[in-house]
Amino acid sequence: MKMTVDMAAMDKKSGKNLLLAFDVGNTNIVLGVFYKDKLLFNWRLETLTGRSADEYGMIVNELFRYEGIGFEDIGDCIISTVVPSILYTLQHMSLKYIGKRSLTVGPGIKTGLKILYDDPTQVGADRIVNSVAALSKYGGPLVVIDTGTATTFCAVTSDWTYLGGSIAPGIKISSDALFEKTAKLPRVELEEPRKAIAKNTSESMQSGLVYGHRGMVAYLTDLIKKELAALDGSGREVRVVATGGMASLIAEGTDCIDVVDKMLTLEGLNYIYNKNRNADRKSDS
Repeated sequence: MKMTVDMAAMDKKSGKNLLLAFDVGNTNIVLGVFYKDKLLFNWRLETLTGRSADEYGMIVNELFRYEGIGFEDIGDCIISTVVPSILYTLQHMSLKYIGKRSLTVGPGIKTGLKILYDDPTQVGADRIVNSVAALSKYGGPLVVIDTGTATTFCAVTSDWTYLGGSIAPGIKISSDALFEKTAKLPRVELEEPRKAIAKNTSESMQSGLVYGHRGMVAYLTDLIKKELAALDGSGREVRVVATGGMASLIAEGTDCIDVVDKMLTLEGLNYIYNKNRNADRKSDS
């Protein structure tokens, strides 16, 4: 069902009052529009590094038109990306179509998170944003799992310290590798297997991919929870929050995930924007 927005109810007299947030992953770009901390709309695009700023601008404009909003309603933009080549493109799009330099998640931005990685600059922006969002919504200590192109595990304490985590191949990468690196195995849909002992090649692959990934997630989560509980020292229960496109599929067959939150990264971007909203950034006007 198409969602409608009463722009008059959003204090139209105040001018530009919406926040546009971009979460750029290796496979998909998820973007959302916020009004006063409420996520109004969200969309998912394929990540294509060859697109220009104008092409992204036209795509976003069409998505906006369908929902009855326009660039004239956007007051600011924030970007988190693990694909550096797209960053400049979206920054240029923001400046040209919104009239303001976007806020970018990276070194120097305020998150409230203390990072204990050996080299904090190596922590992906998405991992930082997810951790901040999960802590602000659920409190710590937490294991935050993102089931994207890679499946990442982040350990964060109750006092907002990022300890580190693990990175494993995502379930889709594993599926693509089986198809691309073998002569006879087909490409299969990633869906709930009917049984572990399958009777044909496609279902055998589904069994191995889905059940195998669930097993990896459950095992790593158990190890990380034990280490995190000892390092956190608060005595609080370690909870597990999962996000990303495959989170529901993985969570359905395991009991190690407490919460599936599909919009976690976008909400983290909104949180970080509010923490940095008065940053000195030049506009185009």
